[in-house]
Parts: sequence; C-alpha cells; structure tokens
Amino acid sequence: MRAGWALLLVLLAAGCAEVEKQPEPVVAAEPEKEAPPVSSEPKFKNSTLKYLANRNLKPQPTRPLNVKSKCSHKDAIGTTTQLDLLVKESLIKSFSAQVTMKGYGACRFNLKDFEQVEKMPQPLLRHKKDEGCQVRMWEQGAKMTIAFNSCPKACDGDAFSYLWPIMVEAKSGRCF
Repeated sequence: MRAGWALLLVLLAAGCAEVEKQPEPVVAAEPEKEAPPVSSEPKFKNSTLKYLANRNLKPQPTRPLNVKSKCSHKDAIGTTTQLDLLVKESLIKSFSAQVTMKGYGACRFNLKDFEQVEKMPQPLLRHKKDEGCQVRMWEQGAKMTIAFNSCPKACDGDAFSYLWPIMVEAKSGRCF
C-alpha cells in the first residue's frame, strides 16, 4: 500500500514539474514561387458556405416557367389555400389565390390587381396601386413556389404576418 502512495506522490510531483521551453526553429525564407494555377474549386471564406462546397448541388436551370393549377388545400392547423393559376412560357395568364389563416383572417390576390413586370428569370407581379406589393414565382426542383412580398393591404387585419408561400407540384398541379 505504501508503494502505491509513493508512486502516486511521484506522479503528482512529475505533473507539476516545469519543462524548459525549446527555442523555435528558424525557418529560412523560401524564394517566391509563381501563383498556383486557379483551381476549379472555389475557396470559401464564409464558414457556412464551406459546408456546401462538398455537396453535389447544382443551380436551378433558367428556363421559362410552365404550370397549371386549380387546387385547394387545408393543412393541419386549419390554413386553407385556394389557387387558380396558369403560366405559359413565364407569362402569367391567370392567377387567383386566397389563403385563409384560422383565427387571423384571409389574404386575397387576383391578377387584375397586378401587372407582370418580369418574365425571366422569375415571373414577377407588382400590384398596380401598392408598388411595394409583389408576387414572385420560381421553380424548385419538381415544385413551383409562389411568394408574397410586402402585401399587407391584400389581407384582413394582421393575416399577412402569418402568410407563407404557396407550393405547387409542377406536373400534377397539386398545391400545399
């Protein structure tokens, strides 16, 4: 038992001992080299972007949007969406949307109140009387998104604060 205590005491003393600091080696300056060839892999400075670098992400192709949808959907919390949409070659032919948020009111959008100001890369509608109000549409894989920006006047009360984009399956026209 005394040998165990003695060993412990020696180990503790060794842990407290100071070690001489070794001088840092002097590195001779290397002659300047030509800049390395530009790599196809971009160098990311932002820590968030570096996590995306090794993924096989490809940009969404820029092509005219074509979608037809006449759908209605009710989600688990009682939000009801009704949509009538026809877009051909990024030209919006018909658009009518009503989103009713249970307990908050409804938002209504109709093509007659908007003018189309852009076709590519995304169709963009701007409200005729309220310039800040815009409706954007874009493709995301097999789905199409309809987003509403700065349109509180199209909604009852504070309903615009609870308005989410409408997603549409491009092939089936189903909305959610």
